[in-house]
Amino acid sequence: MKNKSMLVSLVILSLIALLYFFKPELFPIPASTQNDDTEAVYTIVFPSVRYPETAAHIREAIEQGEPSICTIDRKGAEENRKESLKGIPTKPNLDRDEFPMAMCVEGGKGADIKHINPSDNRGAGSWVSNQLEKYPDGTRIKIVVN
Repeated sequence: MKNKSMLVSLVILSLIALLYFFKPELFPIPASTQNDDTEAVYTIVFPSVRYPETAAHIREAIEQGEPSICTIDRKGAEENRKESLKGIPTKPNLDRDEFPMAMCVEGGKGADIKHINPSDNRGAGSWVSNQLEKYPDGTRIKIVVN
């Protein structure tokens, strides 16, 4: 009986691990509850398996000095997008991906821009929007790429 119980536990833990790998958005990682200049209130884990080009861009941008923390500012997104993409030419069959994202206070002029596959970019944008829809403007989010 003890072996059967251990086997069931092992199967459950394995299923949770697989879910975490393929659906990390189901496991939000709360960060500090402080809201100062260095800490986010919430952390989202960006799924690199689902959106590899966007994930690579986020990693590269952060490594080059862009902030990993986003302060949500949906109202400023249109102006930020206009500023960040100014002077960046379009390329056939590619989207211009911005990081920090236009919906972040930290986005806009000076954001890192990379041309990537439109389906990857738009799927990633939709995923992020879904993750952040429950948070009001002004909420600070740390973005971690898995």
